[in-house]
Amino acid sequence: MRILRSGKGSGQPPPGPTFTGDVLLTPVHRGDRVAVNSVTFLEGARTFWHTHEHGQLLLVTAGTGWVVNEDGDRQRVEQGDLVWSEPGERHWHGAVSASDLTHLAVSLGLTSWHDEAVDDPDRP
Repeated sequence: MRILRSGKGSGQPPPGPTFTGDVLLTPVHRGDRVAVNSVTFLEGARTFWHTHEHGQLLLVTAGTGWVVNEDGDRQRVEQGDLVWSEPGERHWHGAVSASDLTHLAVSLGLTSWHDEAVDDPDRP
């Protein structure tokens, strides 16, 4: 059993060029079929475009952010919101420019990162 106490995680910058801005990643579980991470995006930070083999569930635990898919569906998210990204759905997520965002990310299967950064998280 593993317990992560609020505010006492081992958040570290994520490896590789998959985020823009300042992000802290706290791994909760890593397995062959599922990865669970607590991710904190500081103001305006966000992921690159990416997909998940079998989908992804996000639980927003603090702050305000965006989730956007390549079809242009753009949703503002806040504490308590749950977000489901379908398997293979190309998307990004991160903090609005005036707030941090923390979410618990449950990623199923492989995550495929694209080389495309998101320029401005607040643009329509």
